[in-house]
Amino acid sequence: MDPARITTWRKSTYSTDGGQCLEVADGLTGIVPVRDSKDPSGPALLFPFSAWQSFVTAVRTGEFDAR
Repeated sequence: MDPARITTWRKSTYSTDGGQCLEVADGLTGIVPVRDSKDPSGPALLFPFSAWQSFVTAVRTGEFDAR
């Protein structure tokens, strides 16, 4: 799978113009490509869907919040 061929990327609606954003591509079977929004022609990381789902769940439940 060549991430350069993905045409539809999205970033969070919480994203601002601060330049600290990730973009993800949806709709690919079994994987979630992730890239730096500041470098759209740069590399993308490919995560197994289950790993990405676990990460998102951990963020939502505050697992990574500083204590």
